[in-house]
Amino acid sequence: MEQYTIPVLLGVLFGFGGRLLLLKNDYRQYPTQPHGMIVHLTLGLIAAGLGSIAIPALLEQEYAAITFLALAAQHFREVRNMERETLTKMDEMELVSRGKTYIEGIALTFEGRNYMAILVASITTLATILVEWWLGVLVGLTGVVLCLWFRSGKFLSSIAHIEPAEVRLEGPDVFVNDIHIMNVGLADSRELIRKQALGVILKPKTIDSVVTLANLGQRQAILYDLSVGLGVYRDDDKPSLVPLTRRDLADGRVAVFFLPQIKNMELAIEVISRVPVLENAVHVPTESEASAKTGR
Repeated sequence: MEQYTIPVLLGVLFGFGGRLLLLKNDYRQYPTQPHGMIVHLTLGLIAAGLGSIAIPALLEQEYAAITFLALAAQHFREVRNMERETLTKMDEMELVSRGKTYIEGIALTFEGRNYMAILVASITTLATILVEWWLGVLVGLTGVVLCLWFRSGKFLSSIAHIEPAEVRLEGPDVFVNDIHIMNVGLADSRELIRKQALGVILKPKTIDSVVTLANLGQRQAILYDLSVGLGVYRDDDKPSLVPLTRRDLADGRVAVFFLPQIKNMELAIEVISRVPVLENAVHVPTESEASAKTGR
């Protein structure tokens, strides 16, 4: 088995390296430092080890060893459940919650990235065994680049035009441009809205974008990222100051109403433009059979 030492080491190195590059702590502060990162890096190392050992086991016809991959897949599904439960509990303490769709997307991402570590480690080990170490290094580097490509998906700026809008009050009614947001009865709350509120309009670029922006989970993700990026000007006993989104039913535009701690429209637009498009919120009605038959 000594001939497999270098292939396995290269597989573990590049598999773990890919997982390390995929682990990004950003302004949303997840995963937390340092303990959350330690957990995910440890799982990434385990995944890379399993992927590397699987190839020699197959070549030596030790098929029973492949059952470890099935166990690993089951374990990583449990990781997804763990992330979901952790984030759901954390969400209860937020002034502006992530929402179930955002949480599910994060949990799915962490499960999938462990599978990426297995894949990179496996192909690196296989290339090293079949040819030479230099091909294993080349394949491993290609796998790491592939990991970087999967590091982030689409942002909101790719599906919508993001424009500043006027927040105005007509008596107790609050509007963002022409879209009605809510009715505010308290005079002090209306005064705070006049002083602190920001409004943004999202104009969908395509019919598919209209449906995606209509998703409540996607809209909640916008409000959460704004609350992290700019702070939120409210406490839990101020329901009239809660950030909201509302749709124009006629054309699918979405109005964002928000009271930030840092009142900066340019920064708000930048934050919204970098909100991820949630996989579970994406819909493509233009690819449906009905749409094809009608020529839309």
